[in-house]
Amino acid sequence: MTAAQNRLLALTKELLAEWAETKQYWRDAKATEFEKRYLDELESAVNVAIANLEPLERVLKQIHDDCD
Repeated sequence: MTAAQNRLLALTKELLAEWAETKQYWRDAKATEFEKRYLDELESAVNVAIANLEPLERVLKQIHDDCD
């Protein structure tokens, strides 16, 4: 995994851990709405982004190498 992929994964895990802690104290309809609106699909969206970063980084590396 690339540095960008690792960072994105680590930040997502950190965010979800913080959310799990927050949910212990914030348990109303707005909390549920927030979770459904922003967090329910976050993990799958991040996984898609991580998968798409690898080919992008390969292209950027090739461009950089070609310019040298």
